[in-house]
Amino acid sequence: MGSTKGLVLIVEDDRNIASIQELYLARDGFRTQVETDGLQGLDAVERLRPVAIVLDVTLPGLDGVTFCRRLRERQDWTPVLMVTARADEPDRILGLELGADDYVTKPFSPGELVARVNTVLRRAQGPPGGRPHVVGALRVDPARRTVHRDSEEVELTATEFNLLAHLLDHRGRVFTRRQLLAHVWGEEAYRDPRVVDVYVSQLRGKLGDASPIRTVRGVGYGATDRPA
Repeated sequence: MGSTKGLVLIVEDDRNIASIQELYLARDGFRTQVETDGLQGLDAVERLRPVAIVLDVTLPGLDGVTFCRRLRERQDWTPVLMVTARADEPDRILGLELGADDYVTKPFSPGELVARVNTVLRRAQGPPGGRPHVVGALRVDPARRTVHRDSEEVELTATEFNLLAHLLDHRGRVFTRRQLLAHVWGEEAYRDPRVVDVYVSQLRGKLGDASPIRTVRGVGYGATDRPA
């Protein structure tokens, strides 16, 4: 039976790890392409147009964090799953701030990696579209997955968009960080709740004074009917 789920670009300089990733992704229906150098991997994104990228942080030529920054700077929002060592927390957080959609830490099971790839792809598609949200100068359209501040479009990653849309869908309600992990990321126990803080900070930075997100000290986050 032929592959039907699209091409995943693996950017990994450890050929043993890359081979295992290829094997398990192929079993799940993906085609794969491996690049062992960050610069070559970045060129391959434009050439191959993958559905997702599995990106190691430590790479020759161009490290994963810089790779992700350059990718987003050219307005390419291909979902990125970053692979880090457990000691790489600063790089992991910086990668998320620069637009990575998710991460796994070494050592990881190949099955977990495949599950995460599927999760970021589902997240990129998002839930069925609903009615647009208008809060002050901000307009969020779930059907088109677009965000505008006045007439200017604001580029968000899939995870940033889903977090903002979820908060706006439940305006007036306050969510804990773990509740947001469960609702937006689809998982709760495996990751540090501080990841939510990173994404909220990113959204506020992109939306500026049009941001409707409010912090409730000691509880979590919610959205208001006007800029917070």
